[in-house]
Amino acid sequence: MPLDGVFIKGLTRELSEKLVGAKIEKIQQPARGSIVMTLKREQRMDLFIGGSTGASRMHITCENYEKPMEPPMFCMLLRKHLVGARVLSVEQQGFERVVTLNLAAPGMFGEGEKRNLIVELLGRTANVILTDGQGIITDCLYRIGSAGEKRMILPGMYYAMPPAQEKLDFTVMNEDGLCKALSASYEKSLEKALVKTFLGISPLAARELIWCAYGDTGLRTDEAASADNFHMISSTMLNLSGIIKNDELKPYLLYDPQGEPFEFSYMPVLQYGPSYRLAEKDSFSELLESFCGERDEKERRRQRSRELTKSVQTIRDRVARRIAAQEQELAETQNREYLRECGDIITSNLYSMKKGMTKLVAFDYYSDKGDQREIDLDPLKTPQQNAAKYYKDYSRAKSAQKHLTELIESGKMELDYLDSVLDELARAENARELSEIRAELVDSGYMRDGKHGKKEKRQALGPMRFKSDTGFIIRVGRNNLENDTLTMKNSAKSDMWLHAQKIHGSHAIISCNGATPDERTINQAAAIAAYYSQGRNSGQVPVDYTLVKYVKKPSGARPGMVIYTDQRTLYVKPDKELIERLRL
Repeated sequence: MPLDGVFIKGLTRELSEKLVGAKIEKIQQPARGSIVMTLKREQRMDLFIGGSTGASRMHITCENYEKPMEPPMFCMLLRKHLVGARVLSVEQQGFERVVTLNLAAPGMFGEGEKRNLIVELLGRTANVILTDGQGIITDCLYRIGSAGEKRMILPGMYYAMPPAQEKLDFTVMNEDGLCKALSASYEKSLEKALVKTFLGISPLAARELIWCAYGDTGLRTDEAASADNFHMISSTMLNLSGIIKNDELKPYLLYDPQGEPFEFSYMPVLQYGPSYRLAEKDSFSELLESFCGERDEKERRRQRSRELTKSVQTIRDRVARRIAAQEQELAETQNREYLRECGDIITSNLYSMKKGMTKLVAFDYYSDKGDQREIDLDPLKTPQQNAAKYYKDYSRAKSAQKHLTELIESGKMELDYLDSVLDELARAENARELSEIRAELVDSGYMRDGKHGKKEKRQALGPMRFKSDTGFIIRVGRNNLENDTLTMKNSAKSDMWLHAQKIHGSHAIISCNGATPDERTINQAAAIAAYYSQGRNSGQVPVDYTLVKYVKKPSGARPGMVIYTDQRTLYVKPDKELIERLRL
């Protein structure tokens, strides 16, 4: 992501125009490395500050970020010192990737107390630092205080800018100076020579400058020297210098052939050819929101999905181990008839036994061959007590068999349910779906609801909706709880119900409204049900369909579990293109 010094210069100018004079009203910290400040000048606006390692950025945002149950300590400190403060200026020093908000905060006697919020957009060492008017650090997002660190950032210390780079400012140089600077470079690659020689130039910008000058991004330094002694690249850099000085930097977003955001810059990016689409955005903030917002949302969703998947997988593995242990214990009860037989043989030989015996060798009348059976005895027990012990062990094994069989059956149903949740997580398409799956796990008793027993606010997302080519509405549940609500509460008995056969998946409902759905609608609904199931990547998936009135939920069944009758079966192919075409 080319968030270089030149790009930040254009961003700083834009933020200065929008923020100077604005008053800070609210401060939130939705995640460990991000801060959202609500400011008001003529109207309210939210400033997003991302200090996460590798994902630093700063821009006006229109996104609604989730608020944590309890604000972190750094957020509380910012609220204490900055709520009510006014923005005096937004500054960038040279081409450094550091933006400073100079603020006038309310003082004890209503006088302006100077504060600085310093945002270091430095990639791996990104940080957000609050200082007072004398430059003393009040606190920071990430404290850096190890003995081996070159630069310590801790409360009470004076703030020092990151070490200056030993590079040249190309905006104050003429063409001869640029040519001489490049001639002195030892880099073989012209791209690396530009990046390591001049301030504020990212690899992407360097390649674009070379493309504009020579039409070849892989040009070597010696080749440029032989061609024109660096005059063409120097001339291109002078043009960029003029754009910077005249505050004419513009935000551009580049999309890859699949339509996904690929790169962004302050100049048109043409080096990738016509298969990549270039779009000019209205503002640098909109550009960063478009590029980073979707990427960060996907990353947060992946992370949350991984965490939920790991938790559910851990629970599932625990249930599987418990079932295996119960099955082993059940196998051990299979010899219970032997225990009863031993009790019978002891009882029939009481006349020949006495206390203190350790073994009884007697005729085994349960053997077809008339063998002798050797039975272990407890010498501390009487013959009658030994017989009673064998009978008791037999009764215990018999009861255990019944109890273990029930436990194993219940465990397998639980295992099947957890497998369905894992399938839901694999198919979840957005953060709200993940939230609903978590809510399902909370309701099922597998997870705790929020912190300190506080209830999370829940707003049902509702089923996915599709419209067949012949006009029938098809609704599809996103998770087990929604499947139950959709099928058992929000559908008419005459509606048609579909589900992939013998595998986990979503319930699909064709809303019939008294009409009979045509064959094309049923096939399309079956393809949708197959796509939202474990068989998504299969060539052919059997899908059962029947009327809702034939679908029942057994008493005590887990979410999403139903039984059905009077079904028919279709074999269909999951079709993503069909899904997107029919989606409402």
